[in-house]
Amino acid sequence: MAESVPFDPSSHSHRRFNPLTQEWVLCSPHRTKRPWQGAVEPPQLDSRPAYDEKCYLCPGNERAGGIRTEKYEGTFVFENDFAALVETSVLPPPPSALGDAVNSLYQQEPARGKCYVICFSPRHDLTVAEMSDAEIEGVVKVWTKLYVDVSTEYPWLKYIQIFENKGSMMGCSNPHPHGQAWSLSYIPSRPATILQSQRDYAHSQNPIPNVPLLANGKPSLLLNYAASELAKHQSGDEDSRVIFVGKHFIALVPFWASWPFETMVLPFQRHIPSLAALTEEEAIDLASTLGAVSRRMDNLFECSFGYSMGVYQAPVHRPSAAELDVNATAAEEADDWAAYAQLHVGFYPPLLRSSTVKKFLVGFELFAETQRDITPEQAAKRLRDCDDVHYKQRKE
Repeated sequence: MAESVPFDPSSHSHRRFNPLTQEWVLCSPHRTKRPWQGAVEPPQLDSRPAYDEKCYLCPGNERAGGIRTEKYEGTFVFENDFAALVETSVLPPPPSALGDAVNSLYQQEPARGKCYVICFSPRHDLTVAEMSDAEIEGVVKVWTKLYVDVSTEYPWLKYIQIFENKGSMMGCSNPHPHGQAWSLSYIPSRPATILQSQRDYAHSQNPIPNVPLLANGKPSLLLNYAASELAKHQSGDEDSRVIFVGKHFIALVPFWASWPFETMVLPFQRHIPSLAALTEEEAIDLASTLGAVSRRMDNLFECSFGYSMGVYQAPVHRPSAAELDVNATAAEEADDWAAYAQLHVGFYPPLLRSSTVKKFLVGFELFAETQRDITPEQAAKRLRDCDDVHYKQRKE
């Protein structure tokens, strides 16, 4: 039997646990040396006009469904013409007489919802990475208003997912920079697990001295995590996973990251359950941090860096049962999740070695568990070392 050697996470294969999703990730740093003769993506579209007369999302243009987009000037929201969910209420499927052993194999339930498109800017060529912090703040304000207004207007909704798919390699159907918001009559599986993990942590762990607590006085999984990563970074540890530190938000490559340059943006000063709980100063800092992350991603390979970005927070905004004309149970359920949820934003970019080589979730990762090559520490250093000025501006 071969003699064991001291563990080195920068070169030895190992697993890391994600306490939010309750999943393990296999890390294989030695595989970064393997040659690549696989698929090469075409360069991401990086040069576009400020206005495209054929773009459905540019101001004043007619969309595919025949509706004309308003001549907007800032961030603009409209209901998705091809929504994945509709508002119509339908009855549940009739019961089957086949018995539980068979029926349990064919479970289904109605799903209602409303879907929205969020055009970040009237400019066809302006991604988040190239927007000013003030312009990104406008996006954050629109996210917040949409989250609050939709929650209030449709009390039957139980979850609102705000997200962006940037770039054709992420399946984006229109190059005009935009995001989406899907509001749902149920809490989807992944957010449900993440919410439950935060609740379970609060009830199973003791507070850490000098780390902010949840509003209910219990420890927060993500506040504790942010404090730990920040302390490691401030100590000068060369394996810091922190990319950027603002006044209220921190950006880092999570210890348990699945994607090569996966990044999380989260608060570290206090419990913030949702966008609706942000102070003006916190909203400004969130916008600044999102800009810092997206610019570094673009600068890494000097390309328009594709990613999927999503906001995790309390499922919906429920001020109180008294303020909403709904039964107390619905409001209390939402308030309960808000007591444990901590607002955070995830960036999941697929690029691995260059602007044309991306990671594929296939094979072992489909049938067993997620695997990554470059370590989160290595990825964080590369992003941290990138300039905060967008590469296009440096070349002007």
